[in-house]
Amino acid sequence: MTQPLDIVGLCGSLRKGSLNRMALRLAGELMPPSMKLDIVDWRELPPFDADLLAAGMPAPVGALRERIARADGVLFATPEYNFGLPGMLKNAIDWVSRGADQPFAMKPVAVLSATPGPLGGARVQYELRKALQYLHAMVMVKPEVFIGMADGKFDAQGHCTDETTRKFVTEQMRAFEPWIAAVRRMGSATG
Repeated sequence: MTQPLDIVGLCGSLRKGSLNRMALRLAGELMPPSMKLDIVDWRELPPFDADLLAAGMPAPVGALRERIARADGVLFATPEYNFGLPGMLKNAIDWVSRGADQPFAMKPVAVLSATPGPLGGARVQYELRKALQYLHAMVMVKPEVFIGMADGKFDAQGHCTDETTRKFVTEQMRAFEPWIAAVRRMGSATG
């Protein structure tokens, strides 16, 4: 039996009870059995500082870079703060991207977002996709998942009670597996 695809989950909100953490857990629950989600806690990353980098890669940054490099794919779930990326998530991406061996290059990525507002984080997804494109990450274009009015779609235990949301997330997770395979083929053809 082959090992399931190793998917790293990165939540743009550090809050344990965040809607996006709930959405990540939902994605993990709805993934095909051939995939396994590991939601990584990255809260120990320091603020990016070039002087700190010049002194050597901080251990928490090195650990996150290594974990992303080892993964078969990365799943981001992020809220939208002031029409854009949460500062701490941008900070994490900035740290991880340092060095010629930055692990987002040719890494299959999927993105979803959950917000209490009606748009479901559409603006933040485009900001995140732009940053990841610059890093040569292979971001899956469709299906897109924007979970609007998310605070009414999860119960007090964090379980999704909305069948339409469950359907959209299931479709995205089913599409992510062949996307990972396609990116691997592309890498083999160019490597």
